Amino acid sequence: MTAPLIDGFGRRITYLRLSVTDRCDMRCTYCMSETMRFLPRDEVLDLEELARLGEVFIAGGVRRLRITGGEPLVRRDILGLFERLGRRIGDGLDELTLTTNGSRLAEFAEPLAASGVRRVNVSLDSLDGARFAAITRRGSLHRTLDGISAARAAGLAVRINTVALRGINDDEIDTLIGWCGGIGADLCLIETMPLGETGEDRSAHYLPLGELRARLERSWTLSEDGGACGGGPARYLRIAETGRRLGLITPMSHNFCASCNRVRISCTGRLYLCLGHEEGTDLRAALRSGADDAGLRALVDDALDRKPWRHD
Repeated sequence: MTAPLIDGFGRRITYLRLSVTDRCDMRCTYCMSETMRFLPRDEVLDLEELARLGEVFIAGGVRRLRITGGEPLVRRDILGLFERLGRRIGDGLDELTLTTNGSRLAEFAEPLAASGVRRVNVSLDSLDGARFAAITRRGSLHRTLDGISAARAAGLAVRINTVALRGINDDEIDTLIGWCGGIGADLCLIETMPLGETGEDRSAHYLPLGELRARLERSWTLSEDGGACGGGPARYLRIAETGRRLGLITPMSHNFCASCNRVRISCTGRLYLCLGHEEGTDLRAALRSGADDAGLRALVDDALDRKPWRHD
């Protein structure tokens, strides 16, 4: 291990989100425009470049690495990246995880488990087929549910991620809590953020989770649960009736900046230091100009010195 990754405020970086593609087989209304134009393939890092960046961050003390997209499982030969990074578990890395929409999870669950993945986050915003199709614009609820079943059968822990949308799915949160309890999964509720071009007015559907929590407490017995789950930004509550946990990710109403331990890298090799900032540091140019690991690390350290204390 090299010197630890520390930002200008003394916060140690131990969590990396690594995007492997901008492509997705869904067009969720809060995430991307229905007419999204994807990047030229030569602008996207190849799997070797992604692996190198992952290993540089692991050497700097990143303990948890989450593969994201787009939808990671649409990336050709993606299992090779999981297998390579999975070999670092116990050798610097504590956990390799995945965020997915579940559409291809039935096919990939067993090989993911074999590569070292032990936990997956699955995006699921409704258990109603028509509503699910409307939110995702082209997704199949049955395929996602089949993927969740396959993940559980492969021994993977499953966390369900639900973006809480006023007037769209907020009448379904109680149902989702009960359903997650039935399958033995934690549920994490997420506030929508006004970032990126989606073709939708997200402000109309923004729902502060403090408001939603007050509503849920009329039906469920919720208590603070300080246990961490994956080193991420969620604050957890224990649900007495199901025994499972309810996570709340509140980047807009109650940010988690003071304890921020994470950065993300886009599929084009831009290092983003803050969830709420769209400025980034280009690592791709250095990769493709022959920089060694020390040169990449120097770029990362310079960027971390500029990591903001909080987002606006």
